[in-house]
Order: sequence, then C-alpha cells, then structure tokens
Amino acid sequence: MCLNPVVALLQFTTILPLGRTRDFGEFARHSWIYPLAGYVVGGIAAICVLFLRPPLLAAAVGIGLVFLLSGCNHLDGLMDLGDGLMAHGGRERRVAALTDRQVGTGALALAVVTTLVSYSSLASVSSAACSLLVAEVGAKFSMAFLSTSGKPFRDGIHATIQSRSKPYFPLLAGVLCLPLALLPVPGRALLLAAGAMVACPLVLQLVSGRLFGGVNGDVVGAANEITRASVLAVLCISG
Repeated sequence: MCLNPVVALLQFTTILPLGRTRDFGEFARHSWIYPLAGYVVGGIAAICVLFLRPPLLAAAVGIGLVFLLSGCNHLDGLMDLGDGLMAHGGRERRVAALTDRQVGTGALALAVVTTLVSYSSLASVSSAACSLLVAEVGAKFSMAFLSTSGKPFRDGIHATIQSRSKPYFPLLAGVLCLPLALLPVPGRALLLAAGAMVACPLVLQLVSGRLFGGVNGDVVGAANEITRASVLAVLCISG
C-alpha cells in the first residue's frame, strides 16, 4: 500500500497541511487504516501534554488539541447525534434532527457531558500522554468498526466508505492497535480499554439502527468522541 491512502485519511480526519488533495477513494478502499490517524493526532497531543505538570492544565490542553487537530469534525457529529437522540416523534423526525445543521439542546448536552468525562478522566490518570494516545487510537478503531458494519440509511460519505469496506477490516484495524501494548500502561487497563473500543461502536450501531434505520457519517464521528471518553474513563478507573 502506497502513502496516498494514509495522506487521504489524514486530509479527511485532520486539518494538517499535507499538500495537494488526494483522491478520497484511496482512503475509502482502505478504511481499516483509521487507527493511523489516531497515532498522529494522539501522538502530537501526547507530546505536548508530556511537558505540562499541572494535571488539570494537561487535560485541558490535551482535549483541546485533539479537537483542534481534527477540526472539530467528529465533535460536530456528536452534537448532531445528540439532537437526533433527543428529538420527539417517529424515525423521520429523528433523522431530520440528526441531519439538520442547527444546534439544539440535545447537541449541547451530549457534547458537554462527553467532553467533561474526557477531561476529568484525563486529569485523573497517572500518565496523561499515554492515556491520550491509547484513547485516540481506540476512538479511530471505533470509526473503522462502524465504517464496515454500520448499514447506511442514506447516501453520503459513510455510504461511500461502507460500500468499499470488507468484513475483515475491523480485524486489520485491531492489528494496528497492537503497538499500544508497548506503552507503560497496565495490561488490565489496556484490556478494559479494548473492550470499550468494541462496545461503544456496537452500542451505537444498535441504537442508530433502531432510531434512525442505520448509520451515517455523524454517527461515525460521534463514535470517535464517545469511544475516546469511554476509554479515558476506563483507564482512569482501572488505574
């Protein structure tokens, strides 16, 4: 595999200046490489917080950096999901709220709660840098998982990626997460984090299928934010 899929992935998931725009299809055919974006975004953020001693400041800078580097695109998906979850009525009303560009109270509530969980957990772990890297790679694994298994309910970016995915892509994405075992993080904590990485997209897939009839790009982006928060919470509790 040449570097074009990786560059296309980073152009899709980050605001990093990477030269000319690569063909999105290059990434869509290799969506199992999502965790590589986690290593890049999480790695940059981890290096920055490594030199910050006050834990509250390190947590704020770390979460802020992953938001900044991703252009808040996944956070936007989380907020759209919040509106969809809080909408009253049938499936059509919920889908309309999910895909509407306006920001409602459901969006604000889910974004605030998820960010607070991420921030407070990161501020309480023994190694903010390692935890941030694990959480960000795990968050991207959840996107790879949903990009393969999440049945789309409408045409869009997610439908394009899902149509080019293979059933074994989550397994390949999981292999990319294995280097995390080299970090100075207790094995039990990593196993629990791995469980959260799988459980979060599974739950989101079930909930989205029931409420919206499937998955779209907003739900995949929300999986990134929810999985990051869940992994950080697990690392905090198990540490």
